[in-house]
Amino acid sequence: MVFLKKAICGIIFLLSATIAHADVRFGIAAEPYPPFTLKDASGKWVGWEIDLMNAICKEMHENCSIVEVSWENIIPALSGRLIDVIWSSMGITNERLRVIDFTDVYYTTPSVLIGAKEYENDISPTHLQDKAIAVQTGTMYEAYLAKHFSGSRINTYQTQDEAFQDLIAGRVDYAPADFPAAQAFLKTPEGSACCELKGQLPIDAEIFGPGAAGGIRKGDTELKERINNALRVIKASGEYEKIIKAYSGYGILPQ
Repeated sequence: MVFLKKAICGIIFLLSATIAHADVRFGIAAEPYPPFTLKDASGKWVGWEIDLMNAICKEMHENCSIVEVSWENIIPALSGRLIDVIWSSMGITNERLRVIDFTDVYYTTPSVLIGAKEYENDISPTHLQDKAIAVQTGTMYEAYLAKHFSGSRINTYQTQDEAFQDLIAGRVDYAPADFPAAQAFLKTPEGSACCELKGQLPIDAEIFGPGAAGGIRKGDTELKERINNALRVIKASGEYEKIIKAYSGYGILPQ
């Protein structure tokens, strides 16, 4: 009986230790999205969102791991408990709020349209009638184009990078993007050679929402509040502003 009690206590201790030291799994889209998430030469994930994640995890005194998930499967991965938080520049929308919750917004940015250099800077729906626009499927921009640019030819892609590659190749005429991602693309040799910023898209608050935040499972209020509290602390300490300044050339707007 004494042996059995000791064995049970040992199992409980091991389970408690495992739970206490389990990583908080941050899910990011398995594709480069500079300057927010990309891999360095060694294959390690780096970027603005990774720096912010590391600061938050340090403040929470948590071990955190990165889990790569395709963009189209990132919400199912959260709902299926394969990840604990979506950390991939996900905007808060009414559609997403029906199935998941969100942390506080951690950045906002203008939405812009990139186009081939030979085109004018008129990005009105009338001027872009019958023009081909590349967009990543499952994003707010897909919904935006369907609503405001129904007269254009909309080509959808699994990743933003694929959309940009067709823009470089001349198979499409334009592509929408967050301003920092557009800046990162236009800083590349291929992007600077083919394209330029054509203008800022008019705001549609219903589609774009208040900004990017971490996606959280419904009911996971403890993790949500811990992340929000960590955000508040690193903002008050100046760490958040330091991370923003490290990427000052990309137009990431603090919150």
